[in-house]
Amino acid sequence: MKKILFLLLCIFFFSLANAQSSAKTSLYKGTVDGKTPVTFYIKTEENPCTADLMYTAIYRYDKSGSWIQLDITQNKKSENKFVLVEHGFTGVMILKKESNTFSGLWISPDTKKQLKIDVKEVLMTKKEIENYEKKMEKINYENNDC
Repeated sequence: MKKILFLLLCIFFFSLANAQSSAKTSLYKGTVDGKTPVTFYIKTEENPCTADLMYTAIYRYDKSGSWIQLDITQNKKSENKFVLVEHGFTGVMILKKESNTFSGLWISPDTKKQLKIDVKEVLMTKKEIENYEKKMEKINYENNDC
């Protein structure tokens, strides 16, 4: 009986460890308005409560160097469509994902400015992933710390 209980506990902790490390990270590069280079870093994980996908993301205009945290919502009816809201509501993006690209619009809060966005996924090294993870953690801390 003890061996069975031990085995079940091992399986539970092994599956818990695997669930926590099942995040997928992606880097996208492209342009806003066809001329301004941008970089997006997006982390996709399964929500442990609902099994829906959760997204954590940052992006920047490459020449500025400052990262902007994004709140991402996926359309439930059309899973390839997303709304990305910049932290502090400084802008909103409505994007469609096709294969390894996102395209759509960046919209200013007053809706008077709308710019086209096109980005494509690019490969990352393990070191780059670690660096982007640190940047995202830092931005999240700066935006949400008491």
